[in-house]
Formats: sequence, C-alpha cells, structure tokens
Amino acid sequence: MREQMIRRGPDGAGLWREAEGRIGLAHRRLAILDPTPAGTQPMWSTDGRYAIVFNGEIYNFQQLRAELARQGHHFRTHTDTEVLLELYRREGDRMCARLRGMYAAGIWDRDAQTLFLVRDPFGIKPLYLHDDGQTLRFASQVKALLAGGGIAQAVEPAGLAGYWLWGHVPEPWSLYQGVVSLPPGSWLRLERGGARKTGQFHNLFALMRADDGGPARPAAVADEVAAGGLREAMLGSVRHHLIADVPVGIFLSAGIDSSTIAALAAETGATLRTVTLGFAEYRGTPADETVQAEQVARRYGAQHETAWITQQEFADILDDFLESMDQPSTDGLNTWLVSRAAAQRGLKVVLSGLGGDELLGGYPSFRHIPLMRALGHPFSRWPALGRGIRRLATPILRPLTSVKYAGLLEYGGSWEGAYLLRRALRLPWEVMELSRNRAPDIHDIFREGLLKLESERMSDSDLAPLGGSHAIVSYLEMTRYMRHRLLRDADWASMAHSLELRTPLVDIPVLRAVAHRWSHATAGQRHRSYQKSDLAACARPLLPDELLTRSKSGFNIPMQEWLLASDDGSSPSQRGLRDWQERVARSFSLAGN
Repeated sequence: MREQMIRRGPDGAGLWREAEGRIGLAHRRLAILDPTPAGTQPMWSTDGRYAIVFNGEIYNFQQLRAELARQGHHFRTHTDTEVLLELYRREGDRMCARLRGMYAAGIWDRDAQTLFLVRDPFGIKPLYLHDDGQTLRFASQVKALLAGGGIAQAVEPAGLAGYWLWGHVPEPWSLYQGVVSLPPGSWLRLERGGARKTGQFHNLFALMRADDGGPARPAAVADEVAAGGLREAMLGSVRHHLIADVPVGIFLSAGIDSSTIAALAAETGATLRTVTLGFAEYRGTPADETVQAEQVARRYGAQHETAWITQQEFADILDDFLESMDQPSTDGLNTWLVSRAAAQRGLKVVLSGLGGDELLGGYPSFRHIPLMRALGHPFSRWPALGRGIRRLATPILRPLTSVKYAGLLEYGGSWEGAYLLRRALRLPWEVMELSRNRAPDIHDIFREGLLKLESERMSDSDLAPLGGSHAIVSYLEMTRYMRHRLLRDADWASMAHSLELRTPLVDIPVLRAVAHRWSHATAGQRHRSYQKSDLAACARPLLPDELLTRSKSGFNIPMQEWLLASDDGSSPSQRGLRDWQERVARSFSLAGN
C-alpha cells in the first residue's frame, strides 16, 4: 500500500507494525516543513503513547505550536505533524475545530487501543476507508487500498452510475463496494473491541446559512466589514498558505483568481515564481492565457515561466496520465500538465486559484440554474408531464442541439434538478440508455446506482436556510463539482509529480467573510454578494485593466485537437467530452463489458 503512493512522497518512507499484528501504519513523505529526518512518519509522541500518519498541511500550526510551548511542551521538530500529535494528546477530538488547513490523518493510541481518523472541512485531502467489520483499512488513494489486498473489487453501483452521469465518481462512493470517503469535516474512532464512533466538527451548510451570522450589526459596522472583510481574509489566507521550508510557486492563468493570489503573495514579501501553460493551438485566440499571465507576472515582480505543451508531448504522456488517475474523471489533465511543468522547474509547493468561481459566482451556472428553476418550478407538481414532454422532444432535439433542453420541465423545477441539468454530462435516462448492448447486468447496476444518487439529493426546503440563489448555487458548486471533481483531481494530478497543491480560496476564514455578506444581505441590508470584481479589488497595486475586461476562458487545453492528432487508435469520429469519458472508462475497464 505504501509503495503504491511513492509519487505522493518520494522523500522518505516509514513503516510500523504492532508486535501482535493488529495494526500497521505506513507513510510516504513529501518533505515540505522541516525536511530533516526528524520529520519522518509514523511519528510518535514524546511519551510513546500516540503515533500519527498525516497527509497535508496545518496552516495555523505556528500559532498552535507557540501555545503548546507556553504550556510546557518541548518540541523535537519544526513540523506541523508534531503539533498535531501533541494537540491530540492534550485535547483529543476537541482539537479538530481548531485546525486550519488541508489534512487527512490517522492517530493510534497505544494505551487505549483506539485509532482516530480525521479529514479537513472542505475535503481537500482524500481519506478512503474500507471496513468489512473485521479489518479497517485507510489510505490517501483507492489504488493504495486495493494494492494491500483483502478487498473484493465488486463494482459499486453509485460509483459507476455517478461516473457516467457526472464525469466523476461522487462521494462518499468509489468504484468499489465498501470503499468510501470519510466525510469532510468529520472524524471516526475505532475503539478496542471494534466499536466505531463518529463526530462532525465542521459543517459548511451551517457556516453558510443565512441566519448563521449572529445578531444583525448596525449598518455602519456592516458596511465596514463588507468593505474590508474579503481583502483581510484573502491576505491572511495567502500568507498562511505560503508557509514552507521549500520554494512555493503559483499556477498563474489569465484569470482574476490566480492573479489576485499572485498580487497578495507579492504584498507579503514572498519571492514569486509563477508557471503558465501555453498551447500553439491557442495563439492569437481568446483562450491564450500566456500574454496576460506574463503581464501580471511583470507587474508583481514574479520569476515567470511559460511551459509550452505540444501535441506530441500529449501523445507521449497520455498513458502516464491515465495511470496516475486514482478514480476515473473527465477532468484533471490541465492540472496534471501544469503540475508536471512546475515539478520540472524544481518546485515542490504551488498555490492555485481553485475555488474562486464556486465562492464568488464566476460560473455561468450562477445565472443559468436560477433561471432554469424559475422556468421549471411551475411544472414541478406534475412530474409525469415533464417526463412525457422530454420523451416527445428528445428525438426532435437530438440532431439539432443538446437533449438536455428536453429535460427542462422534468428536472428544472428544483435546485438540485436544475443543477443536474447544468452540470451533468448525461441525464439519468441517458445513463440508462448506455446499458443497451452491454453486459446483461449493467442495466440493473445503473438503475440501483441512480437510485442511490437520487436519495442523496437535497430538497428545496433543505436548501432554503441558505437564503438567496447565489448562496444556494455556491453551496452546490462547492460540495458537488469542487469537492467531487476539482479538489480530488487537483490532489492526484499534482501528487503524481510529487507536488503539493494549495488552495488559498478554499479556506474557512475566506468562506466566513463571504458568508457574512450573505447573512446581512438576507437580513434586509443592501449588500450584494461578493463577486470576482471584489476579489480583484483586493490586489495592491490593482490588476491590469486588460485582465479585468477579458472574457472568462477557463483553464482550457486543446483536448479535441490533441485526441484527433494522437496516434492512439482513436477513430476520427471520436470527439467531445463524452468520447473522452469513454476513453477514460476503458482505461479503468468501465465500458460495461
């Protein structure tokens, strides 16, 4: 299991087994803080009672360390791992709410014979479990769990159907029955005798509720907080995310998110190194990010490099990319390529602008989803009518445009349904169509999987406490698309190159600043939600005007052109995201045969 994750940690390895053989802990190390051998894991507490294996970063570890030192603890290392271990020794699971960072950890208590597992509030770092009632296995990758043996690799219907529906496997499921994710912001304790206890220490829904801001403040105070809250939160977040004992770089696109992070990093006095991807196919088009990225780098004094990627390179690395993928996804190639470029330039840590669109309304979904719900909601009382219209309209629309338009009345009447229309790669009835001409049991597996997925949807009344449409769409984007795809893909795609990717916009204090504005807007005060322009205003000096007026292009790669040009046996008719989804599925043997 440990060696399956060697790319995640090429700087060292540790292994400990209890003499009785009841527990073993293994770790691969990517040395970011205190790269000396003192930071090797598993790490034991000074009294020899607790052992920890830990993946991620605790960004407020310096403050916690100072507090523990005042209480008399003498530190042996300069790692956040030791801080986490000592904090648990003193406070147990109460420590969780005090942590700021991205993390997954397992802590063994030798005296009490208990294993404690914990995962960060956003789910930035993965933590997969397999518990058959006799043995509990946990790891940072599904492939690592499988490498350890003892897991029957039966397909999980919700994981399989979820991949064909969304283009990724939604949590808590994986592709395999019994392999699940520990929910973000929660912990699990396995006790002597096999008892299992769980707890939750962070709940994003509760944090984002419209009534979670406490008593309404006077208007003048609210104005002051609204004016300074986001900048203060962002500057603090970037400062914390820059803490490392190795060079830290920035993935710089031509977008507001990464450019603002670069500006704030420069303001802290950090030495800036930025990396941008360039593609010949995009030269002279709005999708070319290199020109504006270089302009931003010059403005803030960054040492900047553009990594130009060619079709031939894509053909050469395609197999390695697919092998790196821990769970199937139609995304991740852009992060994989820029991570590869950063690692080739000697970087071990990078900051990314991931999360800004979900929090600040940067996606078209913030306009489209409320509109679809408004159009479909009057018909939500008659679901049979929506299904009937979809069946009649689909043959007409299929040759002309997306068949999703046929499902507006069937799905658009609720927030979750409208989100499905906007984000799903296929609609549920299309997933069922895939069972035709495939293995006989695929139809039943897809049906069972879709029923599981549907049971997890939140009703409109469930979402109502969030308040306005912006907060609702933001919550859906953060807990669906961002968590299940972007964060997971960012983790395996960067770690495939032994690179730690950090996300300053995915941070509890930043979310609190934004949610504070929502709470006052809902309370009747005249504050709109924070938007990308507010994030751009955090930069000192301000971002270039050309960047602010540039149309959003996203973090794109010329996938279609590359697939058609690569010598990989693909037919010339293979085009589009659905064809790429089939290609990824074949690499996981998921084509249904």
